[in-house]
Parts: sequence; C-alpha cells; structure tokens
Amino acid sequence: MASRIRAGVLAALAITVLGVPIGLLWVALAPRTTYQMAGGKALLADPETQTLIAADGWFAVVTAAMGLLCGVAAYVLAGRLGELGLLVGTAVGAVAAAVVAWRLGHFFGLGAYHHALRAGADGTLVRAPLALHALGVVLAWPLTAAVVFGLLEALDVAGREKRRRLAAGDPGRGGAGQPYQVGGGQFDLEATPTGRDVDRRES
Repeated sequence: MASRIRAGVLAALAITVLGVPIGLLWVALAPRTTYQMAGGKALLADPETQTLIAADGWFAVVTAAMGLLCGVAAYVLAGRLGELGLLVGTAVGAVAAAVVAWRLGHFFGLGAYHHALRAGADGTLVRAPLALHALGVVLAWPLTAAVVFGLLEALDVAGREKRRRLAAGDPGRGGAGQPYQVGGGQFDLEATPTGRDVDRRES
C-alpha cells in the first residue's frame, strides 16, 4: 500500500510540473483578443471575433493531448507500480497541471494590459491576456487521461480472457465441435462397417 501511495504522489507531482510547458504552449498557439479603449473602458475591437472561443479551444486541445500521453504512460507503468495509485495520482496531477497551465497562460501580458487600461487614450488598441471563458475545459486533461487508461485496461483484460480460453482449448465459438465430433464428443468411425447392414449380417 505504501508503494502505491508513493507512486501516486510521484505521478501527481511529475504531471503537475508539466503544466508549465503546456501553459507556455497555450500562449504560443492561442490568439489573444484585441480591445479598444473608449470612455475609459475596454471594448471588443471586433464584436464578432472568435478569439475568445479559440482560446478555450486551444487550451482543450493541448491539455487533452497531454491527457492522452499521461493515460498511456500510467497504463504502461501500472503493471509494476500498481494501478489504483497511479490512476488517482494521474487524475490529481492532471487537474493541478491544467490549473497551472491556465494561470500561467493568463499571467503573460497581464501587467501590460492593466497598464494600457490605466493610461490608454480613447481609440487605443490593447491586447488582453489569455483567459478561459468555459472553465469546464480545465477537466479535459484529467478526463482524457482517465478514459485512455480505462480503455487500455479494458482491452488488456479482454485480451487476457481470450488467451485464457484458448489455452484451455475453448475456441470461444458455439457449435458441435470439430467435423469428427458429434455434440462435442468423439465420434467412433468404426462402430458400423462401411456398406453393410448390421441386422442383415446377423440374420
């Protein structure tokens, strides 16, 4: 039990650290929304912009990709380190890493944005830092990791069950058996001589 807990804690810490490069990757890929100063307020420069949705989408994409990798890695290591500890540690670490990536990505450009809001004249264009508007995407990382781990484990269990049946001589198909078997039992091909009637021979 202690080794499983230790494995889970180490997995959670290792995955949490991954939130830093994922946050930086989000900053590099996602577009930032442009605002225009008007009357001391920041208004969307383009009311029909899709950058707000794109920021959420890119966050979901990069974190789901990491969830896929984390789920595969946890499954590979589960055989030696214990399944339950790694699964829980992976889920906890993925949540923490997603929050780290979110807050780190939002931090970039935040100071310049606030300075522009304070000093910008009307008509000044300012770029806002990245932000999440659908907070549910924070769960993309842990959910993807858990689903991938579960699918791989289910496939492994099904494969072991199939190999066990084959090793026991059960092909896993219904029916009477091989052509020389009747009802699953051995058929005696010499019980009746070929071309003769038993009653007529005895008479």
